[in-house]
Amino acid sequence: MPKQKSLKLNFIMNAILTMSNFIFPLITFPYVSRILLPVGTGKVSFATSLISYFSMFAQLGIPTYGVRACAKVRDDREQLTRTAHELLMINLIMCIISYVALAIALITVPRLREERTLYVIVSFTIILTSIGMEWLYKALEQYTYITVRSVIFKFIALIAMFLLIHQESDYVIYGGISIFAASASNIFNFINAHRYIDMKPVGHYNLRQHLKPVLVFFGMSAATTIYTHMDTVMLGFMKTDEDVGYYNAAVRIKSILVSIVTSLGTVLLPRASYYVEHELMDEFKRITKKALDFVFLLALPLMLYFMLYAEQGIYLLSGPAYTGSILPMQIIMPTLLFIGIILALILTVGVFILDKFPVAHAMKIMTINASDYHSEDEIMEIVQKYCRVCHVKSRTMSAGELNIVIEFTSEKEKECTDALLEVESVHSVSTLTHDGEVTY
Repeated sequence: MPKQKSLKLNFIMNAILTMSNFIFPLITFPYVSRILLPVGTGKVSFATSLISYFSMFAQLGIPTYGVRACAKVRDDREQLTRTAHELLMINLIMCIISYVALAIALITVPRLREERTLYVIVSFTIILTSIGMEWLYKALEQYTYITVRSVIFKFIALIAMFLLIHQESDYVIYGGISIFAASASNIFNFINAHRYIDMKPVGHYNLRQHLKPVLVFFGMSAATTIYTHMDTVMLGFMKTDEDVGYYNAAVRIKSILVSIVTSLGTVLLPRASYYVEHELMDEFKRITKKALDFVFLLALPLMLYFMLYAEQGIYLLSGPAYTGSILPMQIIMPTLLFIGIILALILTVGVFILDKFPVAHAMKIMTINASDYHSEDEIMEIVQKYCRVCHVKSRTMSAGELNIVIEFTSEKEKECTDALLEVESVHSVSTLTHDGEVTY
């Protein structure tokens, strides 16, 4: 592994990124909320929450799993390229499916047809997030690049917000600028990716090996996404845009606090994946404990403070028109602690579970041909050394020859093959994958 970037530097960069994520709305929301009023902000909030479901399905669990998968192969450019291409293919396929589903919803649901333009503009976040490959940069711990790029786009959006939003009917512009601030920089991610991976196809793709772990992480992220957005979506269908606007003001403050509380877990994910892969379990336990301690240190006092001073917080950020937001904020603030704990566990313990159980690795078949059946013990010792899981499916001995068929999972397939071919009696080793048979 190349020299590791300082964990402290990564945390500082992620802290700056996190600060920009809440400073941007901290500056713009008081201005926007006073111009658009609860109805305008409610429309944008409902659209953003609804589109988040389509984006969630487009991303599956790739934003989290991609960091883990790429971090494990970041020392091998070819393998990193193949992994990134495979995940991007899955992402784009799901992106197309999500857009088809969104189009059907916009045509058939009366509530959505009313603001079709707004939903189309906000939906750009789906494709921009897909091509952005943020997980690749996080796996390579490029937090300085991520931070600088994000801050620049947020600053541009900040200026645009004050220049373009002047009346209550400008809520569509507000939705577009919000998406620009959050996702437009992903275009540069895609352009800049050639520095770390090859953009040309490398072949021998195996999308199937990623499906199970992606779905595992999708289940984890879906639970959080559904929980954090279903309230706004349900409220939007059941009540008015004004009610959504009141609720959104309370949720906005909570979201800012959540981004602060969960910032360390995001930084620790690549390092956690590396520690588990190399069986450095003491280090893994240390950073897992650090993530949980950080959550408790921040979440508990923040939760109590903003429950006691909800009125002052609402009036400062949204203005006197949002009195209806005070009680909702006091009610939802305890979720700050719960979300922090859950995400910290997902980003650390989830890595350990997937690495220790073979759910994330596609099974392959290895055929070994040897001239001496007495060498079976030596052969199996090598296979067991390099393979996480191995099962002998067939063993044939004839005229002093030995043929063994083994079902296995391994991330050190080449090392295993090279070691087997060094055995004097081994004639050939072939591996059957989803792409065909490769003989060594």
